[in-house]
Amino acid sequence: MTKIIKENGKTIIQAGERIDTLNAAQFERDIEPALEQGVDLEIDCSQLVYIASSGLRIIQATMRTVIRELSGKIKMTHVSDNIYKILYMTGFTRHLTIERA
Repeated sequence: MTKIIKENGKTIIQAGERIDTLNAAQFERDIEPALEQGVDLEIDCSQLVYIASSGLRIIQATMRTVIRELSGKIKMTHVSDNIYKILYMTGFTRHLTIERA
């Protein structure tokens, strides 16, 4: 389950355990309000254990919106080694600030 938290001018998206084909559309709907709330965005991945290509597509679209359209900042925090490997192999680490767990 995805949670949106406003904290000290920052919007934090707490991702659930999985972002996959079954829940990617819901994850995308859940984070839409976060994009409207601010341009300092953090995706907390402390619970995330699996991300599919559908989840990566949403992260990429979110990055594009926050960075290009809103001139904001976005980062992923508490990223596990397994999720980091996926982000690294797909090139996300070159374009996104990532803080490992």
